Amino acid sequence: MLLTYRQISFKIFHIMKRFVKKHLPRWLQSYFRRVYYHYPIVRRIYYLPANIRDALRWRGKKLAPPRSKIFVGDGDFELAGQEFLGYFTDLCGLGPKENILEIGSGIGRMAIPLTNFLSLEGSYVGMDIVAEGIEWCRKKITPLFPNFTFFQSDIYNYQYNSRGRCRAGEYRFPFADASFDFVFLTSVFTHMLPADVDHYLAEISRVLRPGGRCLVTYFLLDDAVRAALQTGRHHMKYPYEDCLVIDPQMPEASISHPEKRIRELYLKYGLAISEPVRYGNWCGREEFLSSQDIVIAMKTMSLKKEKTGPKTSAN
Repeated sequence: MLLTYRQISFKIFHIMKRFVKKHLPRWLQSYFRRVYYHYPIVRRIYYLPANIRDALRWRGKKLAPPRSKIFVGDGDFELAGQEFLGYFTDLCGLGPKENILEIGSGIGRMAIPLTNFLSLEGSYVGMDIVAEGIEWCRKKITPLFPNFTFFQSDIYNYQYNSRGRCRAGEYRFPFADASFDFVFLTSVFTHMLPADVDHYLAEISRVLRPGGRCLVTYFLLDDAVRAALQTGRHHMKYPYEDCLVIDPQMPEASISHPEKRIRELYLKYGLAISEPVRYGNWCGREEFLSSQDIVIAMKTMSLKKEKTGPKTSAN
């Protein structure tokens, strides 16, 4: 069976990734991680043949970013979007007339499949800290689908937005209370520190309407997972506060949070978890739904007290 260029590219990428994690010292891995995220030219060179092939094949007829611009995940861009659209509809009951907020919208991985689902009575707002992704979505998606809008949240992040003007723990989402029926985040809290996750969950609860739902992906820890990570060959094994990370010098690179603390935060902010949690295979589970752990919840009450003085910065 002949492999496609895409399959070959993924195989090469994962072989290189495994080699780096296995053979290079931790400090050198951390250095390469910084170079990869700070210099997009690395991605552009690596994916140049694929970009040329796709441009000749599709000639602008396909709504998808060049592979060199994709900065989220290392799986199949299109399949991941279709996978989560299924979770939104089947697990969360998402309807075509609802108002949606995506936090960490990237370069349209989830927005693109939603363009074929939402009606004109529904709406989608994407928010991300990476200007390049927001610009591409505004240029390619919004003109075709005016009910899809995108905002850059100018939040500091060493990997993605090192010149950001405010911190995640201070950022107030630029939306009124009870604005959305559905809020979702994929691969966002896997890159955020505990205090920032706390603040974001408070903001999610604030902008959700009563009865609204949220879907969030995590790397969740319990005693069994901690033991498996510490005794196995997994790289998520370095302590950071009550979490585990793959890089102590850059904890946001990939971080796992204790499930107990996450459950307490959901209770604190009036978000009732829809059991069961759908666990992923990131830590080596044999039975799983997706790669990361998925928590779905419903807004059950309004927050009586909100933090005062948070900053907003949306472009």
